[in-house]
Amino acid sequence: MSVDNLHVHFKTAAGVVRAVEGLSFTVNRGEVVAVVGESGSGKSVTALAVMRLLPKRSAVVPQGRITFDGRNLLELSDEEMRQRRGRDISMIFQEPMTSLNPILPIGLQITEPLQIHLGMSDEQTKARAVELLRLVGIPDAERRLTQYPHQFSGGMRQRVMIAIGLACNPKLIIADEPTTALDVTIQAQILELMKDLSRRLNIALILITHNLGIVARYADRVIVMYAGRQAEQGAADAVFHRPRHPYTMGLLRSVPRLDRPRGVKLETIEGLPPNLATAPPGCRFAPRCPYRLPACDQDPPLIPTDTGGLSACIRAAEIASGAINWTSGMVAGSADAVAKDRAPLLAVRDLRKFFPVRTGLGGSKAVVRAVDGVSFDIYPGETLGLVGESGCGKTTVGRLILRLDEPTSGAIHFEGKDLLAASAGELKTLRRKIQVIFQDPYSSLNPRMTVGQIVAEPLHVHGIVADAGKRKARVAELISQVGLRPELAERYPHQLSGGQRQRVGIARALGMEPSFIVCDEAVSALDVSIQGQIINLLEDLQRAFGLAYLFIAHDLAIVRHISMRVVVMYLGHVMEIADRDTLYREPLHPYTKLLLDAAPIPDPTVEKARAPRLIQGELPSALAPPAGCVFHTRCPLASDECKAAVPPLREIRPKHFAACIKV
Repeated sequence: MSVDNLHVHFKTAAGVVRAVEGLSFTVNRGEVVAVVGESGSGKSVTALAVMRLLPKRSAVVPQGRITFDGRNLLELSDEEMRQRRGRDISMIFQEPMTSLNPILPIGLQITEPLQIHLGMSDEQTKARAVELLRLVGIPDAERRLTQYPHQFSGGMRQRVMIAIGLACNPKLIIADEPTTALDVTIQAQILELMKDLSRRLNIALILITHNLGIVARYADRVIVMYAGRQAEQGAADAVFHRPRHPYTMGLLRSVPRLDRPRGVKLETIEGLPPNLATAPPGCRFAPRCPYRLPACDQDPPLIPTDTGGLSACIRAAEIASGAINWTSGMVAGSADAVAKDRAPLLAVRDLRKFFPVRTGLGGSKAVVRAVDGVSFDIYPGETLGLVGESGCGKTTVGRLILRLDEPTSGAIHFEGKDLLAASAGELKTLRRKIQVIFQDPYSSLNPRMTVGQIVAEPLHVHGIVADAGKRKARVAELISQVGLRPELAERYPHQLSGGQRQRVGIARALGMEPSFIVCDEAVSALDVSIQGQIINLLEDLQRAFGLAYLFIAHDLAIVRHISMRVVVMYLGHVMEIADRDTLYREPLHPYTKLLLDAAPIPDPTVEKARAPRLIQGELPSALAPPAGCVFHTRCPLASDECKAAVPPLREIRPKHFAACIKV
């Protein structure tokens, strides 16, 4: 496929938004091309233009060509394009909950393209669907074919989307943030699988992502986009280790690192991307660039660089010579200071949540043990990280604390009050102090309300800001705090990118002035520069107001940076609890060690990102967890002794707990 001088414009009430301008690139058979850039840079719009899925009423392609297999996709009829989608070109969308049909079982959604495009029989499509679910790491595949999207976790839904994308063995796969909602082990498996398919079946793969560790490990070439334009293009190793554009340099400096010392803020690119409806001519990055010259007021050409790539910077030669280096923006933060001698803000004891299910239509009843005996404390001003594979019960723990689900058994105390015994009125008061940033921003925002109305609603309901004029000013302050431009307050959620929607959810939570926030994958949808800004903001708010966080995430580098202690979960059980530095330096549980080994480490000082170490074996079903230690079926150290009984969580070292008899 080749894209030549592509322009995409959107007609809005505020004027014409030039979402993509003059973009050109090629993708060869068997090649992995990564497209990176900040939220709103035009990455997903480019993918939708290739798929011919842009909204017809508001989007226009004034010029450009998209040539696939010798034909211009922009000239095909709707029927011709429909025949190519799914069969020759497939797309894995960023938000699986909004891409899957909520009223159809996932088995039907996987088999539909197999019947339409390949003409398979019912038996063949079912066998292929089971094969695909196993391929993407979903256990108990045959039973789960009959389940609906809401019965899957965010990571599991993303795996279903990947299975649909791979179903017909297409010639081109466009993966828009395919691993955003996935934990590191499944992320590594999926990316290894997609790269292997690309090589073995000669599939061209476009990978849209903000995870630069993935880019370093899996991409052959990289296209860096900023504000609708191409900033840099080149071989992945060259762009990663020898960037020739200030924006690329800034992105690389923003990446969280596992080796970053305690108490140091994440580096960020100061400022915000421009408004594409009113952006002046010239280099779009110039207002945020520390090396701006008067000549940057003119549109920069894409010029060849010494690395064999292209750069849209007039100072690329100076960067190559070493005359320009990105100035470190690292700022020392305050050291962690949590008073452990005080009573915990939140105390969770022996928490359990079992979901009754049926094994099929008219089948026998069974129980999914989603959370099984979880205990931990969170102190005022502390951030507790919660990590583990998708489906391990992390989000369920958060929902139980918020009383969005009712526990099967256990106890939850907040500020000394029993949350499980609280009345509806008491819960309303408590929920102002306990807020949440949801994993899926689109499904947690009202599609019929503007961004301003969404952020203002809780301020009005709880009487935080009674005056309408002051409420509008407070909304503007919250929106700018999370890195959004004020004019976005008039837009609806569907008019924002995934990262922008996530920031709206964060602004809404912060407006309640809480003392405790459950952050459920709060920054997983954000690009690295905005991710750094949000994490620094959360840390600043924590220091200013003594906030406590339960930080649920799968990005181990982010958890390492923001957390003070870390809880590791697997299949509903706690495997290990320790101080973050101790856990990352000397993990005791075999599962924790394998999680850390599976993480892609983006380190520009290393010439080649190390290969991830994959956890062997299939994730067991929560319907029938293994007897004894639930991890023993995948543990390299397992013995018959591990099958005898569930190991207790015990203190192996001071304040370092692990549930393993082999420690």
